[in-house]
Amino acid sequence: MLRLTLAALLLTTPAHAAEMAFFVKNLRSQAVAVELFSRDRETVWPGGDSVFLIQPGSQKSVPISCNSGENICYGAWVHGQDNISAGVGPDNDLPCDNCCFICVEKTTETIDLVP
Repeated sequence: MLRLTLAALLLTTPAHAAEMAFFVKNLRSQAVAVELFSRDRETVWPGGDSVFLIQPGSQKSVPISCNSGENICYGAWVHGQDNISAGVGPDNDLPCDNCCFICVEKTTETIDLVP
């Protein structure tokens, strides 16, 4: 009975919130819009109708609060031309092999957006 109670507690314990960052480098000659998508819950960063806008040749640190162990993928596209995209794209519906990261407290992941 004790094991069953402990298992139930583990399953109902909320995920630990973690603070991490993404360091996005825009190596393109056009401005790029970026969003981060959780694969584990209905969460998008920055959220609402906003995007992280990164000017040509610049870089930006994007801090987020996520759940430890959460799978987070990026979608990026040329600002104003969402048909030119990278990662999971603007609608979080494209396949990708290397555009997802695991949320780990106090870590930074680097995203290089190349032409």
